Amino acid sequence: MIAIFYLVLQILKLYSYVVIANVVISWLIAFNVLNTSNRFVYSILDFTYRMTDPFLNKIRRFLPNLGAIDISPIVLLLLIWFIEMCMKLYIAPIIF
Repeated sequence: MIAIFYLVLQILKLYSYVVIANVVISWLIAFNVLNTSNRFVYSILDFTYRMTDPFLNKIRRFLPNLGAIDISPIVLLLLIWFIEMCMKLYIAPIIF
C-alpha cells in the first residue's frame, strides 16, 4: 500500500512537470524561439498536448474567457498540488 501511495505521488509530480513543459514550449513557440517544422520540437509539443489537453479543456469550460491569457494550466497545477496535499494529510496517516 505504501508503494502505491508513493507511486501516485510521483505520477502527480511528473504530470505537473509535463504541464509546466507544455506551458514553456508553447511560450517559446509563440515568441518564435522554437520552430514547429522541426520534427523533434513537434513531437515533444504533440506529446505534451496529448497529455495535458484533456484536463485543460475540461478546466477551460468553467473559466471565463480572458482573451489571450490562459490560466487553465495554473488551475491544473493548483489542483494537482491540492490532491498531493490531501493525500499527504489524510491518506498518509491511515497508511503509516
